[in-house]
Amino acid sequence: MKTYKKVLIIAGSDSGGGAGIQADIKTTTMLGCYASTAITAITAQNTLGVQSVHYLDETLVQSQIESVLSDIGTDAIKVGMLGQKNIIDTVQKHIKNKKNTVIDPVMVATSGDRLVEENAIAALKSLIKNSLAIVTPNLAEAEIFLGESITKQSDMKEAALELQRIYECAFLLKGGHLSQNKGFDLYVDTEGKVTYFEGKQILTQNTHGTGCSLSTAIASYLAKGKNKVESIRLAKQYLTDALDHGKNFKLGSGKGPIYHNYNTNEDFS
Repeated sequence: MKTYKKVLIIAGSDSGGGAGIQADIKTTTMLGCYASTAITAITAQNTLGVQSVHYLDETLVQSQIESVLSDIGTDAIKVGMLGQKNIIDTVQKHIKNKKNTVIDPVMVATSGDRLVEENAIAALKSLIKNSLAIVTPNLAEAEIFLGESITKQSDMKEAALELQRIYECAFLLKGGHLSQNKGFDLYVDTEGKVTYFEGKQILTQNTHGTGCSLSTAIASYLAKGKNKVESIRLAKQYLTDALDHGKNFKLGSGKGPIYHNYNTNEDFS
C-alpha cells in the first residue's frame, strides 16, 4: 500500500493566501508531500501588509501538534510564525531533537511588518540554540539574532559563521534583501562548512511568501529523503521557478504572491 511523505507545518495563517500556512500547504502539495498543520496565529493581511494579528492559545497549538503526531505522524517539520513566548515554549517541547526540521524564524515580513512580540525574541533564540534544525533567517532576522548589521554580500559568510558559533545549529542565510544579487544564499552546517547557492535573479514585485515557501520546500525534500544541501538546492530551484512564472500576474495592489502551482500545466489566463 502506498503512503505519503508527510510534513507537519507549525505556522500562522495568511488571509491573503500568499504566505503562512496557505503558502506552506500549496508548496508541500506541489512537491508531492502531504501537509498537516498546527496554526499558531490568524492574521488579517493582503498584498499591502499585515493589518492585524490574533495569536491562538498555546494549549490549542499543543493540541493540534499532538493530534497530528499521535495519528498521522510526520517525516519532517516546518516551523514558521510563532510570535509569542508561550507558543514558542510549547513548540520547543515538541521539536526538540527532531531531525528533518526547518525553522523559519518569522520576525520580519517581506512587507517590513514585525511578526514577533519583543519579549518572545529570547525564547526564539532558545528555540534554535543547539537544535537539529536548519534555521532560515532573512537578513533582517539574522541581524536581530546577531545584534549587528549585514549590509553587503561580502558580510554574509562571516555573519553565517558567527550565527553557527553562537547558536550551534545549521543556518541558511538568505540574501534576498540585498540589492546586489537577490539569488545569493549561503548555508553553514553544524561543522562550520559553508555552501554557496547562487540562483537566477527574478525581477518581480510578486515576492510575497518567498521565505515561507522556501523553508517548506526544504522540509518537503527532507521528508522525501534528500540530504540537507540537496534539499536546499532543489527548494531554491522550486522557488526560482515559482517567482519566474508568477512575475506577470497581477493580484492586489501591493506585492503579489509567488506562483506556487506553476507546474500544474493549467492555463489561468
